[in-house]
Amino acid sequence: MSFQSYRKELETIPYMAESKRVLSVIMGGGRGTRLYPLTKERCKPAVPLAGKYRLVDIPISNCLNSGYNRIFVLSQFLTASLHRHIQKSYQFDPFGGGFIDILSAEQTEKSNAWYEGTADAVRRNLVHFHRHGHDYVLILSGDQLYRMDFSKIVDQHVAMGSDVTIAAIPFPVSKVEGLGLMRVKDDLSVTEFVEKPKDPEIINGLAVGPVLQQRLAPASEKVCLASMGIYVFSREVLRDALDNNMKDFGKEVIPALLGKSKLCSYIFEGYWEDIGTVRAFFEANLALAQPLPPFNFFDRSAPIYTHPRYLPASKINHCDIDHVIIGDGCLVTDSTLKHCVISIRSILGENSNLEDVVMMGADYYQTEDEVAADKARGRPALGVGRNCHIRHAIIDKNARIGEGVTLSPEGKADGDYAHDIVIRDGILCVCKGALIPSGFTL
Repeated sequence: MSFQSYRKELETIPYMAESKRVLSVIMGGGRGTRLYPLTKERCKPAVPLAGKYRLVDIPISNCLNSGYNRIFVLSQFLTASLHRHIQKSYQFDPFGGGFIDILSAEQTEKSNAWYEGTADAVRRNLVHFHRHGHDYVLILSGDQLYRMDFSKIVDQHVAMGSDVTIAAIPFPVSKVEGLGLMRVKDDLSVTEFVEKPKDPEIINGLAVGPVLQQRLAPASEKVCLASMGIYVFSREVLRDALDNNMKDFGKEVIPALLGKSKLCSYIFEGYWEDIGTVRAFFEANLALAQPLPPFNFFDRSAPIYTHPRYLPASKINHCDIDHVIIGDGCLVTDSTLKHCVISIRSILGENSNLEDVVMMGADYYQTEDEVAADKARGRPALGVGRNCHIRHAIIDKNARIGEGVTLSPEGKADGDYAHDIVIRDGILCVCKGALIPSGFTL
């Protein structure tokens, strides 16, 4: 059966998999080294996003909007802020059977080690999954920005009688570096899986055939189907696939199932961005400030949920603002902002100039007495002081930047600098809780 025929058939199939037969598992990630220093004091899913959210809000919201409210989050590094956020944000009534549980690595009689990969993390928590009746396990990544109705991939999985379904997104062959690629037949069956190939010949050999190419959105060059790190496993297939010592789904488990189980691809053609690196995170945030951003947080049919904070409306006094997102509870005075994301409780002093800046705000407000005490000690208050010029930067939470500070990564190498400043991927990062004295220039 052709790709087009399958899609047409699937559109006529009613909702087949009851939501209570699906467990969602969100991979919280390892140390988050690619996002350092944003992961210096928090795990990757807890990194702030888009002025008021956290990364973990994306997969959780997609699950809830898809009707799946039985969710596990697997994490192990610096989980305290993640725990607080989830506990404050997601509370279910006792009648719907919904829950969000965080499963951190724990010592048992069989193991006292950390999670050693995505597959290892899932394997060590199967005992917790089996306490809840289910037929299918939806495995998700925690560092991506996208909106997907997961019920569609689960329904395709059921309709096609798949053992494993892999969500895939079309990518031009020139832009697939660092992605897992699949060879997919016209009937959507997967015949080959290559984790992050680098050889151009191998990449070109994995390009989709003419039938699939015609069914996809028009492209100027050949496209490959890249794995999104989203999998649907039938329960018993997952159990059997993990009855070994394999550590990673993309590198080991999925390739080992080829020829033994029925693997199919679900093709997703919406917006998707892997934001697992500092640069990707920075660019994805700033893209949201565009007039027509690639990801729409205003879509009320599938909202993104987060912790409801009781903050005042932001106050903007005599400012020049161009393509800026400003979160709740901010105070910005006589400043110039161009292409910025300003997060909750951000304070900006007079005559400051920010361009291409992601400011993550603060966890609390200072009292007038605290501000006066800081001033007496020569210590900057929370936020950005007067007469500052900051470009191409991420300012993490609770940073204190004094008056007359100039910060820019231009012409500087990646590395660690004074006052908890790190340049990574060409982006200047002011670390969480950093204190930058007045007059400092970098």
